[in-house]
Amino acid sequence: MNKPPDLKGLDVLVFENDIPSLKRIENDLKSVGADIYTAQTFGQAVGILHQTHIEVIIASIDLVDEQCIEMIKEYKALHPGVLFYVLAGQEYDSVESSQESVKLVVDDYIKKPLDVIRFARMVETSFGRPEAAGTSLTVIDPLVAKVKPYFIFRSPIMRRTLFHLPQIAASEQAVLITGETGTGKELIARAIHVLSRRSSGPFVPINCGAIPESLIEGELFGHEKGAFTGAVSTRKGKFEMADKGTIFLDEIGDMPLNLQVRLLRVLEEGSLYRLGGETLIPVNVRVIAASNADLQKAVGDGLFRDDLYYRLNVLRLNLPPLRERVEDIPLLAVHFLERAFAEMGRKGPYPSLSQETIYLLERCPWKGNVRELRNLMTRVATLLPKGTERIFPFHIFPHIDEAAQVLPKTDEEDEREGVFIPSGTKLKDVEELLIQEALRYTGGNKTKAASLLGISLRNLRRKLNK
Repeated sequence: MNKPPDLKGLDVLVFENDIPSLKRIENDLKSVGADIYTAQTFGQAVGILHQTHIEVIIASIDLVDEQCIEMIKEYKALHPGVLFYVLAGQEYDSVESSQESVKLVVDDYIKKPLDVIRFARMVETSFGRPEAAGTSLTVIDPLVAKVKPYFIFRSPIMRRTLFHLPQIAASEQAVLITGETGTGKELIARAIHVLSRRSSGPFVPINCGAIPESLIEGELFGHEKGAFTGAVSTRKGKFEMADKGTIFLDEIGDMPLNLQVRLLRVLEEGSLYRLGGETLIPVNVRVIAASNADLQKAVGDGLFRDDLYYRLNVLRLNLPPLRERVEDIPLLAVHFLERAFAEMGRKGPYPSLSQETIYLLERCPWKGNVRELRNLMTRVATLLPKGTERIFPFHIFPHIDEAAQVLPKTDEEDEREGVFIPSGTKLKDVEELLIQEALRYTGGNKTKAASLLGISLRNLRRKLNK
């Protein structure tokens, strides 16, 4: 039996001025998981295309005039791979031969009323879908299919953040990626490299804050034999290693001021001298820099050169913290959990997250962002008792940083059943509540409750007798 079509995470614009038809198409496409944007006028359609990366456009033939065709041409030029379908009614049988100008941009014609199953399968075929079961990955552009693991999201803020990623990747200009620690700056840098014309060249990362000041110059620019005590041979630096590729300068704000001068010269001249060297070495490198600090403030404080800042800040991406991507947390949690199980050699089906657990994860502050969530799910997968089919909050709490506090509940969440910890409760104080929940879940069976909690029966009895 054929699997039902699945257009989860696909952004579709429906441009139709017949309201009953528009509503019917909207409901039909939502039934197969698509995210729908609707427009009844040309102005509305333009506004949506400017604000959202649409992957499929459906337009009624009545609205496909020269102005509409030009709009589609321009949008397809910016976003190769976008699909454009013309919706036709009684004129369907003759429309292909009579609309020559439309044929320049149209991918196919579809007949009213829309056969949503047939249409969804057509789109799946075009995008190489369906996606892996249980994961919703937004298709930004066909090129991004090569780096889908970097783009697990459904939140509007991430859609906006990555909207111009294909154009940034296609450019040769420097890129500055900002965001808190753990938001995925290096992953985005790697994605830019993979999507760029330099993808066949090397990607060379270096953390400017992790290397002692006395060593970082040699790491970046290399050294000649005898340049200093211990330099027993000539060594290439990271810039030479990245020739014809991309260098990623992580935590650029930690670079010493004296080295910033030399870096600026290399960026401007495209050449360098190794330490102790007299030969000018050309380097063809694209630079992507990243910082979790406010570089503009660092410039004002005299800690970062303004000329280097402007040289790096040509194209900019600011990655939002995980707490602002609440919609993405369940997707990421499942992804990291399943990846951890797979790395352990465990075969599916894997344990699922209960609704209570999802609510808990969505309310954690995640000061370490995506990295913290990944580490948490790895710990949970590693220490989860065998035979567990569903992951509850009492599986999660022992592995969260003790200093963390659960964020306040919403009024809606107050009405839900499950384990909820009062706002601001310290994790070290929730042990009794977790034990009670484990006992409730196991019908009072202490042996099973101890197993769920990952402690011995003796330890559980000791805690109950306190």
